[in-house]
Amino acid sequence: MTVGEKMHHTLATLQGCAGEMKSYALETQDSNAKKMFSDYADQLETITRGFKGRVNYIEQQEPQYKVFEQAQQQH
Repeated sequence: MTVGEKMHHTLATLQGCAGEMKSYALETQDSNAKKMFSDYADQLETITRGFKGRVNYIEQQEPQYKVFEQAQQQH
């Protein structure tokens, strides 16, 4: 797995985790747990935005890390 692929995998994982936290917040009846899961989702979304910014920066600096463009060119 290339660095670009790893970074996109990590980005997708972060997005998935944030989604799971939102889901837990919606599913629970416990108000404390609901707030906790919502807070976790917010924190993960903040981390995700920062990480996505880094991925975008790296792709601008190192075009070989543009995973999705490379995949389209191969097909």
